[in-house]
Amino acid sequence: MTTRQLSLGAFDPPREELGPGAVLLRRFAFSYDEERTLVAAIDTIVEAAPFRHMITPGGFRMSVAMTNAGALGWVTDLSGYRYTPRDPESDRPWPAIPSCLLRLASRAAKSGGFDGFVPDACLVNRYEPEARMTLHQDKNERDFAAPIVSVSLGIPAVFLWGGEKRNDTAKRVPLAHGDVVVWGGPSRLRFHGVLPLKDDEHPLLGRQRLNLTFRKAG
Repeated sequence: MTTRQLSLGAFDPPREELGPGAVLLRRFAFSYDEERTLVAAIDTIVEAAPFRHMITPGGFRMSVAMTNAGALGWVTDLSGYRYTPRDPESDRPWPAIPSCLLRLASRAAKSGGFDGFVPDACLVNRYEPEARMTLHQDKNERDFAAPIVSVSLGIPAVFLWGGEKRNDTAKRVPLAHGDVVVWGGPSRLRFHGVLPLKDDEHPLLGRQRLNLTFRKAG
């Protein structure tokens, strides 16, 4: 699969086509808001719903720490994967998605060819060195018509862009601070993951990567 790069102007950074309905937008996260604005918004989410290492249905502790914002939040435990309207640890509704993050998700989706995207779920993942995400599909949502919008902040990562089957060969895509990946349409159920993070340090976020994944879950 070839990668096509286009330079699209001051407010539409270089993009790399990953496949039908899938695009990588380099440093798109900073086209409209400063990085400190986005990080401060994430801090408000974490203050209301702290990070936690969830348990998979198979009983494994995830290496990635997670929390959520929006009307629905993704959770996993011994009973399975699902979306819930309330944080199971506090029994309170998940915090609202901050307006600057909603704007970012909507504009990135539009740049990727999906106009009118309004997410109701924002997964916030914290990767520290050696944390990883195995190949998986995002398929707990009710409707696959909406895209996935994934924002990377902090230290670099290698994104695995797989195929329609778990054992398909996955392309390794380096991601840097501010990069955004959008996928939907024919690519909506492609397998994807993240290789174990190498030890590094970011000037603002330290030894971690924060990943925001926006979805239309309900």
